Amino acid sequence: MTSPHTQTLHITGMSCAHCIRAVEDALTSHDGVEVESVELGSATIHYDPAKTNLTELAALIEEEGFAVKE
Repeated sequence: MTSPHTQTLHITGMSCAHCIRAVEDALTSHDGVEVESVELGSATIHYDPAKTNLTELAALIEEEGFAVKE
């Protein structure tokens, strides 16, 4: 089993509680991801690199209408 990685994603375009919920829902629905916290402008997650990667997670967030800064 691969040990989980922790990452803080910096997200632009978030402005309200609905934005936070949309990002949190998108991330928690993806296999291999545990959300530690989501705030305006960022999300801290633990993910299993054997099941997902940061490119996939950024795409989930972008599907919700936000952008992930590198």
